[in-house]
Amino acid sequence: MRVSDLTRLSWDQVRRRKVVTMLCAAGLSIGCAAIILAMSIGESTQKIVETQLTSYLKMDEITVMPDNGASAGPGSQSTASDEVKNRGKLSDQKVEIMRNIKHVKAVAAMQQLSYMQMTTTDDKQAYAEIIGTDLSSLEAFGNTYWQGSASDAPNSVVISYGTTLGLMNQEEQNKLFEAMNLNPGDSTLQDQYMTMMTTPSALYQKQIQLVNYDQDNKKRISEALRVVGVLKKPKGVSDMQLSNDRKIYVSIETANSLREQLMQSSGEETANGTYNQVTVKVDAEENVKQVEEQIKKLTLNTQSNLLQKEALEEQFAVFKSIAVGAGVFILIIASISIIVAMTMSTYQRRRQIGIMKVLGANLAQIRNMFIVEAALLGLLGGLLGVLFSYWIVWGINALILSMSTGEENMSIFIPLSAIPVGLAFAVMTGIISGIYPAVSASRTDALTAIKRD
Repeated sequence: MRVSDLTRLSWDQVRRRKVVTMLCAAGLSIGCAAIILAMSIGESTQKIVETQLTSYLKMDEITVMPDNGASAGPGSQSTASDEVKNRGKLSDQKVEIMRNIKHVKAVAAMQQLSYMQMTTTDDKQAYAEIIGTDLSSLEAFGNTYWQGSASDAPNSVVISYGTTLGLMNQEEQNKLFEAMNLNPGDSTLQDQYMTMMTTPSALYQKQIQLVNYDQDNKKRISEALRVVGVLKKPKGVSDMQLSNDRKIYVSIETANSLREQLMQSSGEETANGTYNQVTVKVDAEENVKQVEEQIKKLTLNTQSNLLQKEALEEQFAVFKSIAVGAGVFILIIASISIIVAMTMSTYQRRRQIGIMKVLGANLAQIRNMFIVEAALLGLLGGLLGVLFSYWIVWGINALILSMSTGEENMSIFIPLSAIPVGLAFAVMTGIISGIYPAVSASRTDALTAIKRD
């Protein structure tokens, strides 16, 4: 008996037994849909979280620091020798070597000064992180300008888009916060706060000053700084999130000057061609580990954000495994209904089986016919499960869209790999569930079955 004949006979039985087919297919479709949805929600959530993570933590960047004494061998003194310190310095020569390493796109010093208060000429203020770097290298690190560009002029600064958000007068801020404390449930005040935090201020070509307090709580104010560039707003990040991520980029020379003015520091760490921190931009995330190994050979310490991403992937792998396991459990429950239905079908069709044996059908052909019938039930249930999955995902996305503020780009998607996996589980469940009824049918005695009916 050919495969086409087996398939035709099995499909005829599936069509004739509509109630049994619907019940079996419904159970399998729920299990298949559960597996596809589990994979889809896991993949989509991981994608959303990774997008948020990479907007703050660059996965293709490496932070390089001096190795002060870490190279000293066992039995060395607790204080590293001058020789070890010199060998671990982050010098101009090592920076030049890093620029020539394969897969490295850009190298620049990134000196984090501190979080300081920024004030504008119209008395608006907010806190921002001050970073000293080569302003001309910002574009090489994936930044694009919304307004202006880098400049070599003294006391020039470039600010992130978030730095323009949430600026407010101290008096207005105090009044708003006081009102919110007195009426925490007032939606009007909450809306007012959200509006103030997400409204950009025009800072391009404006002057700003930085304020810091020393150890004696003495207020120190910097020289006037001019904003020569504003970076473009990152994609996929809301204005509310960006208002908490303010950065002001200054040149290394300006950073040293700000240390003297605001922090009583002379900036010796960048003198004589040495640095306390350098950031390396790699051409692709998969090459970060390779570049890190090359940099470590220069007796330097490295740090990247891949560990955070790997930890995140491990957590989502556990979540997806649990969710897929729940889908498999539903399929196992559905398999019981198939076994019962196919066993009843075997009993009801014993006369047909007996006639087929009399006409020359062997045990394998009868067994294969029932297995193909079970596989068709599994395939039908899997196709219905795929259809249900798309309906459910469409409903979830519609709900998310109705509840979103319009700033976050969040949606659930079904990865292409989830569809064959769901179908394969459904078909395999059907085949495995049909083995016992198929073997039982093949062992039916032909003469006894015909005589009984």
